[in-house]
Amino acid sequence: MMSDPHTTAPTPPSAAPAPATPRGVKIALALSVALNLGVAGLAVGAWLGDGPHRGMPRDMSFGPFTEALDEDDRRAIRKALLERLGEFREQRAAARAEFETLLATLRADPFDPEALKAALEALEARNAQRLDLGRSLIETRLIEMSPSERAAFADRLEKGLRRGGKD
Repeated sequence: MMSDPHTTAPTPPSAAPAPATPRGVKIALALSVALNLGVAGLAVGAWLGDGPHRGMPRDMSFGPFTEALDEDDRRAIRKALLERLGEFREQRAAARAEFETLLATLRADPFDPEALKAALEALEARNAQRLDLGRSLIETRLIEMSPSERAAFADRLEKGLRRGGKD
């Protein structure tokens, strides 16, 4: 049987529904936001000064290290952070642009998994830079400590680790 050349084949739907965002992407995005908030907390806490945790928010990403710092340590780290505040501002603007790229990628039709991977890698790299900056501030302070100050810090750190950071 021959088909009629004037008969058209059924046309596919013009717009397929966008696939759901994979769970791994949602988790990666949530982790990225959490890391950014941790570093932002460090900057805001240092900027605001002597709050309930003496300028170092409890939820910042350095956990037991933060709790083991004494007032002089916090003051020194706060001062060093303020000297490098421009780096945080530059990174904040770059991170905002990277999130805009991620949002556009998530909404794109057709969806491009490779563009998503690139956007998440850019966010991960930016977070690594921010965490490295915070780590370097603590590292510098630990190096500057006298042997007795370092031993006292180690004692406070050990005590905090034993009780899980709870008072």
